Amino acid sequence: MPNTNINDTFFDGYYKEIWRAIIPEELTKKEVDFMLPYFNLQTGSKVLDLMCGYGRHTIALAKKGIHVTAVDNLADYVDEIKKVIEEEKLPINAIKNDVITFTNNEVFDLAICMGNSLIFFNPEDVVKLFKNVASHLKQGSNFLINSISIAEIEAKNFKEKSSVEVGELKLLVDSKFLLFPSRIEIDSIITAPNGETESKHSIDYIYSINETEYMLKDAGFILKEVYSIPGRKRFTLGDPRAYLVAEKSKM
Repeated sequence: MPNTNINDTFFDGYYKEIWRAIIPEELTKKEVDFMLPYFNLQTGSKVLDLMCGYGRHTIALAKKGIHVTAVDNLADYVDEIKKVIEEEKLPINAIKNDVITFTNNEVFDLAICMGNSLIFFNPEDVVKLFKNVASHLKQGSNFLINSISIAEIEAKNFKEKSSVEVGELKLLVDSKFLLFPSRIEIDSIITAPNGETESKHSIDYIYSINETEYMLKDAGFILKEVYSIPGRKRFTLGDPRAYLVAEKSKM
């Protein structure tokens, strides 16, 4: 089944506003504060941020002296990061590219895929993505994946219908959980105060921790730990988010 998320404009317009609003700045700060000591990142360390979005981790890490290569499929996000680079002179290389086929001659100390981005990829593409990540990492270095949609979360938290209000924007979501492959197909509508609407159909692919572990293993990684609060609390069934830490095998 083709991926309908990556090449559309899902985060354009009002959707982009809501996505920013529902992710608190404090969460980004806590995630970056976890990464620095846990992965022993030093000034000049190199991090690969795939599906970087508007750069919330990229920019925060770069302000700590980390050299970040930020890659996203959407040009609008990359252009936005480039403006920040120019204004703040940060050590960031922002690239618009398909993250599955992205290539770079550098070898990185850490790779991250945050903001629930794994849902955008069907099973075949996840394996390709993981193998591409492994090819850009040093032996023994790490890959950090953040998800709010693994099977162990959705089993408890899935709702067929939901609504969100952000300021004067209203989001209505109608979801269906389907199999072969496991996925949630979503029809959503945003209504602005002036009555203008945006509607989208999207697919979120759902993987269990076990499935993800096998896909990581196929790409040369060992899943080391899964947290719900980075570095502090190990994941338990139904926790609202998961952070998977995988190490590139030294074998």
